[in-house]
Amino acid sequence: MNFGEGLQLSERMSELGHVKVNSAEEANIVILNTCTVVETTEKKMIRRMSDLKKAGKEVIVTGCMAKVQSNRISIRLPDSIILPPDKYKDFSCIVTEKYGCTDHPFILETETFGIIPIAQGCLGNCTYCITKFARGKLISYPYDDILSQFNRMIEHGVREILITAQDTACYGHDNGSDLADLITKMLNTTGDYRIRIGMMNPNSLEPILDKLLDALDDPRVYKFFHIPVQSGSNDVLNGMKRHYRVEKFFSIVNRIRARYPDFSIATDIISGFPGETDEDHRKTFELIRTLRADTVNITRFSSRPGTEAAEMEPIHGRISKERSTELTAIKNETEYNINSKLIGKTFEVLITENGTNGSVIGRTSNYRPVALKITLPLGSFVNTEITDCTSTYLVGRVLNK
Repeated sequence: MNFGEGLQLSERMSELGHVKVNSAEEANIVILNTCTVVETTEKKMIRRMSDLKKAGKEVIVTGCMAKVQSNRISIRLPDSIILPPDKYKDFSCIVTEKYGCTDHPFILETETFGIIPIAQGCLGNCTYCITKFARGKLISYPYDDILSQFNRMIEHGVREILITAQDTACYGHDNGSDLADLITKMLNTTGDYRIRIGMMNPNSLEPILDKLLDALDDPRVYKFFHIPVQSGSNDVLNGMKRHYRVEKFFSIVNRIRARYPDFSIATDIISGFPGETDEDHRKTFELIRTLRADTVNITRFSSRPGTEAAEMEPIHGRISKERSTELTAIKNETEYNINSKLIGKTFEVLITENGTNGSVIGRTSNYRPVALKITLPLGSFVNTEITDCTSTYLVGRVLNK
């Protein structure tokens, strides 16, 4: 979502007559779109601010740090524009006031990949989450605005569009609509494209699941959901204030797989949450083994200032690291086992990005990444046979060009 908002702000700069360049080194003005979800990311943001200051750049700081840690920004970049997400509507006016605008013609760039943020904030109150302070309560963007962005992207040749939010399944809870209706309306637009639905929390997804699965009957929507479970222990989930139980998570997954057996599931795990016992850790280990998700993202707990979890008794760093290592090992083993069963099968793949050494990366209908050692135009569809794999991606060969 942050990346999508960054693209929108970049486009607004272009509309004001500023010219986008290929690197921060070439730029006079840099938009630093910050994240502070974990401490390591925050430290990277701080280092980047120092680097930009040394380079003498004008900086516009946006994103979550601009809301919850503006003082830290002001210390390092005292003359910068600090613009939190809830002020993005004022971006063009604020930039014009400080930097002016030019009559340089605006030309909309043609891309094969697009991102549409559809809401700001969420309905949750997770005890570990600093993003809640930065993004606030749910504000869903109007249907017409979203559909206008979507149609414009399709008209300009975009082939893959990510629909995203802090919790995408929350969309519409504040205005009487819902995500399934939005996706259905998007699919009224003709064209050969793919829609990927962003991260959805289990308790937000469950009420709209059947309607959303109906929308996924259309092959233009990836058969892929990112549903973070965070822990295999109900006690830990209670401590996180996640508002669902492990049983509910599995019920959702089972309903999805009953309808689409080849559906791709991604999930997130936080290892070492305060109060997590050896038994809690064992339950999470078993969840990964039982779930057999295509992708599991494992993050060690990171205490964030101002959150409830920051006041809880932390787990020793050595224990947290050991548990994270164990979870990573079983997730790598599971993901490799899942991918290896796809060797020899064929898929239609959409080429979405360039890889290394003349290769490209494509996505199957259920969003599995496929590396192809061949040069192909982005946005093209090719029939592909899977010839090899790693734990994180498939390797294929093109059957037709």
